[in-house]
Amino acid sequence: MPPPIFPIPDERANTVAVGGDKNGSHEGEKTSPQVQKIQTTSSDASASVHHQISPQSPAKTSPVVDGDKFDYDFVVIGGGSGGLAASKEASRLGAKVAVFDYVQPTPIGTKWGLGGTCVNVGCIPKKMMHQASLLGEAIEDAKSYGWELAGGGDKKHNWGAMVQSIQDFIHSLNWKYKVALRDVNVSYINSYAKLIDKNHIHAVNAKGKEVTVSAAKILIATGGRPKYPEIPGAKEYGITSDDIFSLQYPPGKTLCVGASYVSLECAGFLAGLGFDTTVMVRSILLRGFDQDMAERIGRAMEESHHVKFIRGAVPSKIEEIEPRQDGKAGRLRVTSTQNGKEIVEEYNTVLFAVGRDACTSTIGLEKAGVKVNPDSGKINAEYEQTNVPNIYAIGDVLDGRPELTPVAIQAGNKLARRLFAGSKVVYDYEMVPTTVFTPVEYGCIGLAEEVALKKYGKDNIEVYHGRYRPVTTRPIAGYGEEHCYAKLICNKLDDERVVGLHVLGPNAGEITQGFALGMRLGAKKRDFDDLTGIHPTDAENFVSLLITRSSGVDLSLPQCCG
Repeated sequence: MPPPIFPIPDERANTVAVGGDKNGSHEGEKTSPQVQKIQTTSSDASASVHHQISPQSPAKTSPVVDGDKFDYDFVVIGGGSGGLAASKEASRLGAKVAVFDYVQPTPIGTKWGLGGTCVNVGCIPKKMMHQASLLGEAIEDAKSYGWELAGGGDKKHNWGAMVQSIQDFIHSLNWKYKVALRDVNVSYINSYAKLIDKNHIHAVNAKGKEVTVSAAKILIATGGRPKYPEIPGAKEYGITSDDIFSLQYPPGKTLCVGASYVSLECAGFLAGLGFDTTVMVRSILLRGFDQDMAERIGRAMEESHHVKFIRGAVPSKIEEIEPRQDGKAGRLRVTSTQNGKEIVEEYNTVLFAVGRDACTSTIGLEKAGVKVNPDSGKINAEYEQTNVPNIYAIGDVLDGRPELTPVAIQAGNKLARRLFAGSKVVYDYEMVPTTVFTPVEYGCIGLAEEVALKKYGKDNIEVYHGRYRPVTTRPIAGYGEEHCYAKLICNKLDDERVVGLHVLGPNAGEITQGFALGMRLGAKKRDFDDLTGIHPTDAENFVSLLITRSSGVDLSLPQCCG
């Protein structure tokens, strides 16, 4: 069965222009062999989407451009997960490919190798530090199961040993990425690349060596970098997620500025590792996520994981009291404004997680004529194609698209197959599962409750929800009973099709990944009811959600085994 195609929002047959002639131009004429027809039927459910698709061309097709005209068929600017995926797939399909990647150091000098944010300063080290924190909790829970610490001493965490282990693992991945590119004959160029025009790239490496290459097609996959607030001392004394995972000293008392998932995740694992941790929140937690779930996360972190919150506050300046030195954090004075009043507090580390900027302002997009959103710097693209027909974009640089590694990988692979193998499959940006790795994890797919209510109307939405006692971790200690929670958001106009699934509890990512397939196939509430749960698991709570929000019935913990 061919893979489904989801993205067209109406019932018309749509033409997706995805290729070009041998000179790299791409006008989208009906006579072009690269023009693709996609037939869909609109519905809230992915399961009702119809499509037609022809088999892909075999691997190692002939390059689509004249090798005498361009140096490369396909040049990728950005060596993150999406760019690497697209480059390798294009090369497998016969294209001559190069990848440019160069990391600009952070204000305190942090830099890293090939692989982008996720591998070096994002998903991978974040999950590893999250796991380190959970292991510390598990040591405490082990006592309830009869385990005793040798000598009866207290547990102690070694920050330096953890960082070294994580960085060793990341460096091994950096090397494997280089080998993977070499194995499929992709040229890796460790230089900072800029567009000169729509077909030419100029790049400079760390030693000042310059190179200029031409390409029929170009992919922008440069991702984003953390923002710093425009206040005195922010860049001089603060750090971001680009720095924390390789920090050479324990951070000590830490202020995490911002209420993004990055801020809450970092605050969660730092508190779990034993550091005095505070989150400064300007307005709401986890903007863009379900706000009921966001507030539940905040309560769980504050009540059960010793994270302090300063609400309605923004920092106004940072001053150094004592400089940081090798092996030891410094001392910082942070002045903030909270509800019109000035507050001053000392910290050892200030970590900013107030959003990210797309890396598009210094790569020559204007010289190639690529249009960006002036407010965000992000690129507007339909089916990953910019307004310049031979220039494409994927990942965090795309305007209005999820900033998630798996999204960039999927979009990159599918783009390469359209460009070099005749595929007609485009990436569906709806129903994308994700997880926030706070101490009590939050997984979700589909609509936030407030978004569903706005889209369908209060009378047309039913929410089935319930608290649960986690059995996968720490059941004897009663861990999470007051915080673990599951809900299904159902559209009554569509036979209670589930339009949103949310779970707060241990291993929420694993739970959400499992149910994501059913959600994408249009599962209804009765499908969950008819599903047999695996016992004892946390995921089985979704097959027995009976209480509706509209009923007003108080939530109580279910009894084990019925």
